[in-house]
Amino acid sequence: MQDPQRPLGTGYGPQTKASDVLKGLDLTGRYFVVTGGHSGLGLAATRALAAAGADILVAARQPEAAMAATRGIDRVAVAALDLSDLAAVERCADRLLAAGRPIDGLINNAGLMACPETRVGPGWEAQFATNHLGHFALTLRLWPLLARGARVVCVSSAGHHIAGIDWDDVQSLSGYDKWRAYGQSKTANILFAVHLDRLGRESGIRAFALHPGKIFTPLQRHLSQAEMIAQGWLDPEGRPADPTFKTPEQGAATQVWAATAPQLDGLGGVYCEDCDIAVRAETADRPFVGVKAYATDPDSAARLWALSAELTGVDLSGVG
Repeated sequence: MQDPQRPLGTGYGPQTKASDVLKGLDLTGRYFVVTGGHSGLGLAATRALAAAGADILVAARQPEAAMAATRGIDRVAVAALDLSDLAAVERCADRLLAAGRPIDGLINNAGLMACPETRVGPGWEAQFATNHLGHFALTLRLWPLLARGARVVCVSSAGHHIAGIDWDDVQSLSGYDKWRAYGQSKTANILFAVHLDRLGRESGIRAFALHPGKIFTPLQRHLSQAEMIAQGWLDPEGRPADPTFKTPEQGAATQVWAATAPQLDGLGGVYCEDCDIAVRAETADRPFVGVKAYATDPDSAARLWALSAELTGVDLSGVG
């Protein structure tokens, strides 16, 4: 069997913008839900999809801020969603289920990066809870609305190279490292897409994970200037120093491409970057390129799914 985790040769690259991948596509009448679709990459994705004719539901922890940020963009509505609160996730899903409109694309875009140790819900580590468990519960609760041909897009990161799943201490109770916790949550995003695609493909629902690239957005809110200088992202005067950083419009391109590209018809369960299916990291010639084997392992994906269902109390057998 041919490995699906191999580039298609799309002709796109790191400078491609979200509007570029939508050229020639008419999304009129199609409906997309974008978590965090009012800020950073999410806002860039919302703008691009709306410009192509789509209707957008922006799900945001601060709906007032989301309404202000999206004012003037046609066909955008806002719903309250706090991914760290399962009751809030259920309320958001119930609102959409009551409206009953089929969803053509769910873009799980919102997230945290390298925050101080924070506990939410029953003591869950905040990055794992917000980046993975909240999106897991939302996606499964919205399953009855996912139309045949729908795509679920999980915004992961090359940060998954930092860490796999720590099965003995998923909640980082024995010691917290903000970057390892972030890396674990991003690995979880990929594993979620792998198993979701396995379960959804017979119903015509496909799932993708992706690395958007490095972009200056509010995602860096928990990092000091000194940390970003040490990473080489900024120069000593605090100015951008890494030429590989993308603009938000370039950073949003891969998630928009994964949600809409005809080139991905019949495919799923793969990790993408720069608007193409990524290589496997083991074959890459540079660090933090491609996808690690542990992030696409089907047994690990099934194990994480079972753990997530146990923690959230949500599974496909209990929805719909």
